Amino acid sequence: MYLIFDTETTGLPKRWNAPITDTDNWPRCVQIAWQLHDEWGRVLESKDYLVKPNGFDIPYDAERIHGISTALAEEFGEDLDFVLEEFNQTLQKSKFVVGQNVGFDVNIMGCEFHRLNVPSSLSGISVLDTCTEITANLCQIPGGRGGKWKLPTLTELHQKLFGVGFGEAHNATADVEATTRCFLELVRLGYFAQSELQQEEGYLSKFKEENREPFDFIGLKHLNLKEESKKIADREASKSAPIQKVDVEAGLTRLKDVPFSHLHNHTQYSILQSTTQVQNLVNQAVKFNMPAVALTDSGNMMAAFLFVNAVIKKNKVIEAELAEAKENGETLNKQIIKPIIGAELFVCKNHKDKSYKDNGYQIPFLAKNKMGYKNLSRICSQGHIDGFYYVPRVDKELILEYKDDLIITTGGLTGEIPSLILNVGEKQAEEALLWWKEHFRDDFYIEIVRHGLEEEERVNTILLKFAKKHAIKIIAANNSYYLNQSDAEGHDILLCVKEGQQKNTPIGKGRGFRLGFPNQEFYFKSQDAMKKLFVDIPEAIENIQEIVDKIESFGLARDVLLPAFDIPERFQDSRDKEDSGKRGENAYLKYLTFEGAKERYGEVTPEITERLDFELEVIANTGYPGYFLIVQDFIKEARRMGVSVGPGRGSAAGSAVAYCTTITNIDPIKYDLLFERFLNPERVSMPDIDIDFDDEGRGKVIQYVIDKYGSSQVAQIITYGTMAAKSSIRDTARTLDLPLSEADRLAKLVPDMKLNKMFGLSDTDLKKKLVKPELIEMARELKMVFDQDTLSGETIRQAKALEGSVRNTGIHACGVIVTPTDIREHVPVAVAKDSEMWCTQFDNSVVESAGLLKMDFLGLKTLTLIKDAVVIVKERHGVEIDAEAIPIDDEKTYQLFQRGETIGVFQYESAGMQKYMRELKPTVFADLIAMNALYRPGPLEYIPNFIKRKHGEEPITYDLEGMEEYLGETYGITVYQEQVMLLSQSLAGFTKGQADSLRKAMGKKIFSMLEELKPLFMNGGSQRGHNSEKLEKVWKDWEAFASYAFNKSHSTCYAWIAYQTAYLKAHYPAEYMASVLSNNMNDIKQVTFFMEESKRMGVPVLGPDINESVYKFTVNQKGEVRFGLGAVKGVGEGAVESIVEERKKNGPYRDVFDFTSRINLRAANKRCVENLTLAGGLDCFKSIHRAQYFFKNHDNESSFLEKAIRYGLQLQNEKGSAQQSLFGAGSDVELPKPPVPVCGPWSSVYALNQEKEMVGVYISGHPLDDFKLEIDNFCNTTFSEFNNSFDTLKGKEISFAGIVSEAAERMSKKGNHYGILSVEDYTDAGKFFLFGDNYLKFRRFLVEGAFLFIKGKIEPKRYAKTADDVEFKIYKIELLGELRDKLVKSVTVHVKSDIVNDEYIEKFSEVCEKNAGNCRLSVMLIDEQENIFLELNSTSYKVNVSNEFINGLKSLPETEMKFN
Repeated sequence: MYLIFDTETTGLPKRWNAPITDTDNWPRCVQIAWQLHDEWGRVLESKDYLVKPNGFDIPYDAERIHGISTALAEEFGEDLDFVLEEFNQTLQKSKFVVGQNVGFDVNIMGCEFHRLNVPSSLSGISVLDTCTEITANLCQIPGGRGGKWKLPTLTELHQKLFGVGFGEAHNATADVEATTRCFLELVRLGYFAQSELQQEEGYLSKFKEENREPFDFIGLKHLNLKEESKKIADREASKSAPIQKVDVEAGLTRLKDVPFSHLHNHTQYSILQSTTQVQNLVNQAVKFNMPAVALTDSGNMMAAFLFVNAVIKKNKVIEAELAEAKENGETLNKQIIKPIIGAELFVCKNHKDKSYKDNGYQIPFLAKNKMGYKNLSRICSQGHIDGFYYVPRVDKELILEYKDDLIITTGGLTGEIPSLILNVGEKQAEEALLWWKEHFRDDFYIEIVRHGLEEEERVNTILLKFAKKHAIKIIAANNSYYLNQSDAEGHDILLCVKEGQQKNTPIGKGRGFRLGFPNQEFYFKSQDAMKKLFVDIPEAIENIQEIVDKIESFGLARDVLLPAFDIPERFQDSRDKEDSGKRGENAYLKYLTFEGAKERYGEVTPEITERLDFELEVIANTGYPGYFLIVQDFIKEARRMGVSVGPGRGSAAGSAVAYCTTITNIDPIKYDLLFERFLNPERVSMPDIDIDFDDEGRGKVIQYVIDKYGSSQVAQIITYGTMAAKSSIRDTARTLDLPLSEADRLAKLVPDMKLNKMFGLSDTDLKKKLVKPELIEMARELKMVFDQDTLSGETIRQAKALEGSVRNTGIHACGVIVTPTDIREHVPVAVAKDSEMWCTQFDNSVVESAGLLKMDFLGLKTLTLIKDAVVIVKERHGVEIDAEAIPIDDEKTYQLFQRGETIGVFQYESAGMQKYMRELKPTVFADLIAMNALYRPGPLEYIPNFIKRKHGEEPITYDLEGMEEYLGETYGITVYQEQVMLLSQSLAGFTKGQADSLRKAMGKKIFSMLEELKPLFMNGGSQRGHNSEKLEKVWKDWEAFASYAFNKSHSTCYAWIAYQTAYLKAHYPAEYMASVLSNNMNDIKQVTFFMEESKRMGVPVLGPDINESVYKFTVNQKGEVRFGLGAVKGVGEGAVESIVEERKKNGPYRDVFDFTSRINLRAANKRCVENLTLAGGLDCFKSIHRAQYFFKNHDNESSFLEKAIRYGLQLQNEKGSAQQSLFGAGSDVELPKPPVPVCGPWSSVYALNQEKEMVGVYISGHPLDDFKLEIDNFCNTTFSEFNNSFDTLKGKEISFAGIVSEAAERMSKKGNHYGILSVEDYTDAGKFFLFGDNYLKFRRFLVEGAFLFIKGKIEPKRYAKTADDVEFKIYKIELLGELRDKLVKSVTVHVKSDIVNDEYIEKFSEVCEKNAGNCRLSVMLIDEQENIFLELNSTSYKVNVSNEFINGLKSLPETEMKFN
């Protein structure tokens, strides 16, 4: 009846879903045990067999689990055909096969039947499993996928059913006995349905009657298979020859002068696997005087360039030290070191097959030379491009394609051959070894590792046997993941961070265990340590140098490679092909420049010609005409495609050539912008033109570049996300289970500085660096904790070790690489996240040094905003605005700046900038450029002087004659770097190149360069007749301020964009704000903020409307801004497109039935229409309110809206049928429209909440609107002020009001209850935690949707260490609805006496009578002419200060109220 069985095998399959005919995939059976029970649970048969391993070995890892060695199975096992025959006979008596995860065992035996071609009924028998969702719900073990319970192990299930655990023996007999007991008990308890057991009604009751007590074991005796295997191993060992004693002294003598180098090392670029920093790896190799060191990171070559550069720099230092020693007649025991570039690649069966997980084997590759590096780079790149599936994978076919000049080793235990030895068999391992030997010959080495692991000894014995048998050389290695043995703890914590585990979780495989290294031997050992470790096989050390000698040293830095630009034939020069010259490119660039100059300037004056000739000469001399041609080409194409291009960015705007070739749009001659600021004629450096595109069009431009140069020649740039100081503390704290509050406290003590730097500074240096006393005190406390023998101290020490570890990779926001040939020939690549574009494995800091042309394609949202606003203006007014041609002296635009109404104006919208705009009252464009440059840390302090000088409140002085020419526009204040450059030329005769060097030296505080340039300045100035004392003052002023001086080119470009946005806001406010809102549609906070600004401007923002809205925000005929339909949740672009297209084609929708019968209901489905309705999109149909659309008489009835949708669909189907009929005749019968139900409207709060749910903001009102009185009179701050000005509110009593958006009650780890309260008002939201007494006192307010009044104070925390360690303490919470009755005792109505007449008194009395109550009323009559105030207390009326009363008084002319 019930056949319960279990198997033990040679391992696990690679593919769990493979068919049983895939004999290579399914492991072999080495033991099978079964019990056969009748339908009432009585045992009928129990058998157990070991299976002889014919043609295979039992791998070591499998033996470690179940204890069955090859020798044990051979001695006591039965032939497979006999076992299958026995099992088949039992199967014929069975109705069900049963087991724990029995599907695996069914496949194992099914595959064995297939191997011997034995027919079997196994696949046709019904299966019952004890490991299912049912038993998962029974055991309720948290942590399953998707929030479900974990599937229980046999032990966990046994524990749940019988109250005692079962130590899974991984002996099939014992496991079967436990499984049988669990299964029968589950049947007895009714966890299997009668239908599942294929039994009739009453079976389960009878089964329980037959088995009244819980099931017990049947009492089998189980052999300890591990002990039995050990007996045989010991017996065989006693027969073997005695182990020869190693002569350690002789071995060490032999190795005394033999150098050793580590060839298997990981760094922090083996993401979250190693703590070794690249520089420290090189330093350690030098410290141990090794001739070479290799880099073999897991699956990537990200650190290759940094590694080679670090070695080259170190070698220069060593060479200098050796030269000095030689000069002094001394001997220095040092040598230069050879960098060996490698990678540990994941080699799988088929790297393109992603149908199942196959991470493959980790095999080290080393590049012998530059060609080997290119081949390794190509293999590694392909692993990322088309092999990435969990990890970047390659396969043997790919390796053979690029195998030249590569050295391969067998690697560690995760290598192919060691892994096959441990998990499959010696025979298969030998076959793999021979494949590598055949293809790599003498460049294939057997790697012997000794980290003190039992598995390694087992593997090494067989590897040494293979080496001798096949004449393959062995090498010694220590697979290093950390630098020193003391770093092992930090490395273990890093692995915990990677896996999200705690350090106190035991290391191991399976549930309840975590990833971790078994000991602390995986560090970078010294030469002597390695020699002692391998003294018994000295050739393993000796062979290392053979590999080192095969390696050729090479650098990876090179000049930038520019892609060839196709120039017209008439500009080509045949000499360029002979000497790789740039004559043709220079000629073509000159032609484009002067043709462009004619368009830009009309008349090309001698001054312009001189400037262009100078720039073209510098470009020709530096060899970069192709760069300009490439950039101007894709910018012209961008404009042709309708993509908005910024006016320029950075120093590139100083180039007149760039302006004439339309790369930039700002005239550098007009604004005194300097080319040498961009390209120094005396210092050849790569030009860097950053380009802004509208963020929606940026992708089109990149695609154009890809199409033009080829996808294999264009790539993005990788970025490395590293663990910063605070995050390393928090991650370490989580791993060490440090309380969250303490972790937060420690993280907040970290100043803006790296931990490693901070702990390396003396107290004196710390004071100089941090300056602020509170920061110094925090750093001191952190240092004090570091020295403590506490969990906090350990956290800081380990966080310091982890700081800087690479934890993930990303993509540079704007950098794009373009190469002349396939990029994989130059650098290794990967694939960008969420894109098919490639990205370099080298980051932005080194790509140019590696010879790659980098260009920044920036997406600027403001350009999209301007473009959208221009479109809306054209649609609404028929006015075509060219944003590049608007007048620079528009009065209305400057008035907007003067009023400081710059919210939504690019770079001028901060509160500080608004304040300075109001004070400055700019009148010319130069003022805007200057303010853009000044409004940043440092020069900010000069703004008051700038403003005073503009308004004549402070005298404008110049130290030397001739300075006014360049400082006049900034009222004598040096604002720009260009001013320093121009003045140095005019005052002291500096060349253009020297002027740029001065700018750089001052900006970056390069004191050595300043010392060289100062005498030139002083002498040059004196020669031109300037006073030396004044020259000295000018120099000192420059030194003090020039580091703050800003790039005028950049400031001019961005001031122009700001001016464009201000112009649109001043002239077309509604259209501009609609564009602003559209471009912030995905940021609800910003939408709310800009809606408030629109209201302030008198531009109403209305909700979505199917008869007026489009996808984005727009402006209706009345000049009101309409919400975009795309802002509604669940309404896609396709749905909006269908609604808008139909409206444009056939006019506005007349009613809901017209709407549902005309739109495409496949594009705009039921959920979409419902969400639009909830958001107010159908409010244009005034005869139906929102509640009616969703009204149902009972739960099973469809809503009116659903009926309307069905009506529309039916009508569309009728029309479609008529069109398809032979004659096209339609039905004469008109479909009846569903009746509109009669019901009351929703409350305003409910309707508003539905709006917010759909759109994210309240549109038609705000739930707090009913509490304006309370907010205006009893609250002294808003959540926006609370969040943004927390420091300024210290010590003050604060009160604010809001609606509860989230409320939750939780329990801490210690079992204490606490509450979480999120409250929001018109401006922002705040989150509060209620602990202890506050929780008990205020828990009744933890209700979503409640309106609350909160009062409290910002005070120091209970255990505050510094004055800044403060928190907001709540003293009082009240319901906002109860506040008015409690606090409003009287109301005073202020009214001008000259408007009080009979009509006014009558209306006033009417309001009071309708709102009679208990509140005192008085009237303050005001005579403004005589300045008389007369207060009259009412004896006739006492009022109820309701919203109706307030609105009634507000309807009276010039009437104000005050409440007491």
